[in-house]
Amino acid sequence: MEQNNEDVEQLNYNEERADEMSEEEIEIIEDDGNEGGQQVDGDGGAGPFEKKQRKKKSSIWDEMTEVVLDNGTVKVKCNHCKELFTKSTTGATSQHKRHLTSCLQRKMAIGEQSKQKQQVLSFTEGGSDGITSITNFSYDYAKVRELASHMILAHEYPFSMMEHVVFNKFMKADSLFYKKINRQTVKEDCMSTYTIEKRKLKSLLKGAGRISITTDLWKSGQKIQYMVVTGHFIDSDWVLQKRVLNFCNVPPSHTGVIIADALSKCFIDWGIENKVSSITVDNASYNDVCIRRLREDFSLRKRLSIGGKIFHVRGCAHILNLLVQDGLGQLGGVIDVVREGIKYLNNSESRLLEFAKIKKQLQLPSRKLILDCPTRWNSTYLMLVSGLEFKDVFPRYANIDPGFHYVPTDFEWMKVKEVCKFLGIFHEITDMISESEYPTANIFLVEFYRIKELLNEKALDPFEHIQAMAGSMSAKFDKYWGKSNVLLSLGAILDPRYKMFLINHAFPVIYGEDATPRFMAEIRDILYELYNEYVDCHVVSHSEQQRWVVKRRQNEGSTSSSKKQKMTAPIVLTGKEKFHMHVSEIDRAPPEKSDLDIYLEESRYACDARANLDVLGWWKGERLRFPILSRMAANILSVPVTTVASESTFSAGGRVIDDRQASMSVETVQMLFCGNDWIHSLHGLKNKSRESLDVAESITFEEVELPESFND
Repeated sequence: MEQNNEDVEQLNYNEERADEMSEEEIEIIEDDGNEGGQQVDGDGGAGPFEKKQRKKKSSIWDEMTEVVLDNGTVKVKCNHCKELFTKSTTGATSQHKRHLTSCLQRKMAIGEQSKQKQQVLSFTEGGSDGITSITNFSYDYAKVRELASHMILAHEYPFSMMEHVVFNKFMKADSLFYKKINRQTVKEDCMSTYTIEKRKLKSLLKGAGRISITTDLWKSGQKIQYMVVTGHFIDSDWVLQKRVLNFCNVPPSHTGVIIADALSKCFIDWGIENKVSSITVDNASYNDVCIRRLREDFSLRKRLSIGGKIFHVRGCAHILNLLVQDGLGQLGGVIDVVREGIKYLNNSESRLLEFAKIKKQLQLPSRKLILDCPTRWNSTYLMLVSGLEFKDVFPRYANIDPGFHYVPTDFEWMKVKEVCKFLGIFHEITDMISESEYPTANIFLVEFYRIKELLNEKALDPFEHIQAMAGSMSAKFDKYWGKSNVLLSLGAILDPRYKMFLINHAFPVIYGEDATPRFMAEIRDILYELYNEYVDCHVVSHSEQQRWVVKRRQNEGSTSSSKKQKMTAPIVLTGKEKFHMHVSEIDRAPPEKSDLDIYLEESRYACDARANLDVLGWWKGERLRFPILSRMAANILSVPVTTVASESTFSAGGRVIDDRQASMSVETVQMLFCGNDWIHSLHGLKNKSRESLDVAESITFEEVELPESFND
């Protein structure tokens, strides 16, 4: 018991003297405690028969290093401040410990390490169970830079935003770890994001079947002509996808041949030259030359489906605009009178105030006039509708303002009223186009036959100006839709709500009773010709798959034989592979009735007329029952019949390429616009609201708000 107390007292004494003891003394104490005098291997790796190397036991060697000077003197260097100290011959380290206690560089390093080691808790809310998880937070600078580039691209921010003073203060307040990102860095990061997303999109396009293209030209504030190319396709989940592929400069002159060459380069760059099924363009003359050139090139390589009958798609919204513009031309000068009168009022606040007083006296509810853009028929329509609401105000205002000479007669107002009633259906169709996220072929035939029906009715209208208007519009309608419009008809047939029922109902209205049988037979022949192409592709794919199974087994057999000194071994197919080949043979055999026959013989899908049926979703659900026809339907229903997707990109162009950013290179412009579209898709940001807004902006009318009068 007394011996134990002495041992404890000796241990306490050794601990108290530890700071003043040399390494040799510490070594002696530890050696005394080593029972039996056994040697213990040190850091030097001494073996059991080698002389034991003394360990450096002092903690100072974690932060100090022995160095040998040129003259052979051994010194001790502080790793923090690099100061040199004399090494004691006895191994004492007290002076070195005193230095480390007061070393300023060491204190700063320890403080920084404690910050980095300090763990920050991150709270993540759970799902419906309401459980909140707590994890350790670590600041990822690379992730911050990546998301900053996504923010710049998605929200069309300038690169300089990352250097804004208040923005950086906000970020620093949110996280003490935030590091400032300059404009050059974020520009390079955006280019890196563009490259990464382009690689992903190329991989996605490899798995796509047929791809439809929309394209258009736009001149920026830089006086540079840009061409946007947008691809539309069905992904593996049967979701209709839209991606901007190119936003490139097209050098002058902008002929159809040059545009065709630019499109060909785009297709080759993306590796889709064998997958393009259709191109949707507006009715500019150079587009006709461009499509004719591309059709010839594609025909030489046998890449066109059904002889290219659906390769050239004319933008329906553009044709609709041409129709109505011709009709409005029959109104004569009344449109100019209304337009100039609104301009006159809008040039002075006092005039608007007087106009508003008269409006109030007549107890009219409307508070806005609309000033149109003459090249946009729908804005002209809205201007005339708003003008009709104030038709009684115009003559009364002219009585108090001698300079106001813009008062239509009662007969002219009557003409305007009849024309607005006539154009209402056209305005509704335009709204339908703007509200549809993906305007495809199946939604238009049911509306266009109604247009033709209305034109036929108005051709017998008692008002001569309406007759003239209907006659002019009918001529334009027959020019573009007088021949069988293959794509619109195929889209309607492959909509389970319509099938052949809509064709039977609409064709007599569009083409007349005598010509209907010929057009019906033509569409039916094209439908079966297209279906047979898909059947042939289906058979080829099955044959290739079967050959692949046999080839794989042969490769496995040859590998197995080489391992057994090249002994011949028979190829043995597994039971699963044999059954699969048997089923493939059955699938290749022509059935008694094709998918198309069965689909057309079944009754149409009945639903409410106002219901918005997801037609692609319907075909996805029927893909096992109609394996070939469903793929054909998906490709037809992915073809856009307007260039809205391309025009919406141009709407953003005016915001991005402003006066302050007019010096951007064409490569940077392409990166910004393509990156914007790809990042929207990456983060699941729907472009529907944006496209609707862009179509509304394309109307480009101005609302003239009437001021409140003093007595209000």
